[in-house]
Order: sequence, then structure tokens, then C-alpha cells
Amino acid sequence: MSKFLSRRFSSLVPYTPGEQPRDMEYVKLNTNESPFEPSPKVIEAVGSDEVKKLNLYPDPTGKALTQKLAETYGVEEENVFISNGSDDILNFSFMAFCDKDKGAAFPEISYGFYEVYADLYGVDSKKIPLKEDFSINISDYFGAKRTVVIANPNAPTGLALSLNEVEEIVKANADDVVIIDEAYVDFGAESAVPLTKKYNNLIVVMTYSKSRSLAGGRLGFAIAHKDLISDLNTIKYSTNPYNINRLTMAAGIASLEDADYYKACNKNTAEVREYTKAELEKRGFVLTDSKANFLFAKNDKIGGENYYLSLKSKGVLVRHFKNDKIKDYVRITIGTKEQMDILLSKTDEILSEV
Repeated sequence: MSKFLSRRFSSLVPYTPGEQPRDMEYVKLNTNESPFEPSPKVIEAVGSDEVKKLNLYPDPTGKALTQKLAETYGVEEENVFISNGSDDILNFSFMAFCDKDKGAAFPEISYGFYEVYADLYGVDSKKIPLKEDFSINISDYFGAKRTVVIANPNAPTGLALSLNEVEEIVKANADDVVIIDEAYVDFGAESAVPLTKKYNNLIVVMTYSKSRSLAGGRLGFAIAHKDLISDLNTIKYSTNPYNINRLTMAAGIASLEDADYYKACNKNTAEVREYTKAELEKRGFVLTDSKANFLFAKNDKIGGENYYLSLKSKGVLVRHFKNDKIKDYVRITIGTKEQMDILLSKTDEILSEV
């Protein structure tokens, strides 16, 4: 840290992305990416015609993509916000809906960026503990008097709230914004998008990174009441209105036009998730009932960090967190069945060595 960094950021602890080592070939199951390529339509759309236009700025409104998202999700264009990944939208949301007088509330164990954003903007944050089984007690969020942020399914646990439970939280915070982060919703949970037509305080945030195989494209979107969308656009146009490049927008539209491809990929991921879960349980692992594209698992024969390090030494990357409450667990991204069979084989080797 240099001596020139503003004092207000001197104690900031940045978010730690999943590691991307280059020292050897790994089966990469640590960053919740899709194991599938983008659809053929996406690959075709990001072609020479669009590349030839890279000398021109992209449409800052992203009108064609916004129209397609509105059509896909059954809302109006005024209810859709697009940006450079869902992280960008969460960042804008903390800027727009939190300040020194309006704090934030989110689960104590959840996506690590929530706490980083709160610290970045000097927002008082209330980190609410999960129940013993890692599930969210919805009544803990009733009348929060803060901006509420919940990942559904939650990360890294993979547990999901029902639509009725989400609605109860939204109703109980009528005077505050509720942000539901649905990065993993397409793998088995229920989206809260229909509730945005009933409640003017709900923002549903989604990403193309997981279920649409575009983690490298950096594209996210939010659906909400038009006034909340206007607020987000105020922040966007006050920072970087050209924050989605034209190739990514073309890919975003094409992926929506190839819905069957992605439904098949996501169905495969869910099936492989359940297969892997069953196989790990046979080996003595305890797992949550994940509805995401990852598993959250522990085995009492070997600690979480030891399991993570042992797998890494054998060419398989998973994610381990230092938090005392979850340090016995690892988060395992669901890859192809072939990749998961390698994980299982290496796990057998590790357990035989314990």
C-alpha cells in the first residue's frame, strides 16, 4: 500500500478472487464457472462484423439487449438495468441505497463482496448469523431498517430460500431496498423476478457468468421497479456509461436466443451435482442441499484446508475459506462428469492416505 492512498481506504481489505495458478494443469473447480462453452449462436454473434465496429463506442443504453431481457423475463424495458457483471450492479447498489445514515444487512456467511462494498463506502453493516444448518432465518431480516442484501441461493452454502420466504422479507422491509442476488438461481432455485411487479423496493440481480457460460464476458443485469432502475442508471451514468463493450452485448443477446442450449447445460450441471453429492456421501462427506452449481462439503476424517491442499497437490482446485464457522468445508464447483470423476478418484486417494 503506497503512502498516497487516501486515508479513508487505508484499512480496506479487498475481495479475494478464486486463485488462478499457472504452475501446472488443474481440474479447475474453484470459481463456479460453467464447464460449457458459450452457445454456437454466441460464438457466431461475436464475429467479424462486430469486431469491425470496435472503433465505435457501444450503445450506452444497451437498448437491443435491454429489450431482449425484458421480453425474456416478461417485464418492461424500464424495469431492466444492464452493467459490467453483477458485481458492478452490487457496487452501484451499495452506492445508491446505502450511506452513513442507511446501513446494510446481509448474512454473516455469504458472498464476500458485500462486506467489501460496505467497507469501501463507509456503510455500517449488520452481519446476521446463519442458523446451525447454515440456513437463513428470514425473521432476522424483518424490519431491518437497512438495505438488505441476500444471495439466493446463498454462497458458499448453496442453500436457497423459497419464493414465499423472499416475499416475506420484502414485505417486512417496505421502506427499505431489498436486493436478492440470484447469481446461481438457474441451477435449481426459484427466481424472485415475478415479485418485482408487486413490490417497488425489490431488486433482483442476475449474471451471465454462471448459467450462460460468459464469466469472461462480464455481463450482469437487474430487474426492479422503474424508479430503482432509474437510481442505478444515475450512478452508472455518473461513473462509466460505456461499461459494456459491444462484443459482450452481442453475446448477451445471442445467448437469450439460444435458451434451449443453456437449459440443457444447466440441467446437466444439476444432474452431475446430485451424482457427485451422492458419491461424496458414500465416502463419508456431509453436504448441504445445494441448489447452485457447486457443493459445500466436509469430511471429519480430513480438515477442510488439508483436503483443499491435498486436492491441489493432485491437480484439482477447489475453494477453501478461512472463516472459523466454515473452515471444515470446501466449496466444489460442478464441472463435467469426467471432471467430477477425477475429483472423486483423487478424493479416494486422499482418504486412503489419512
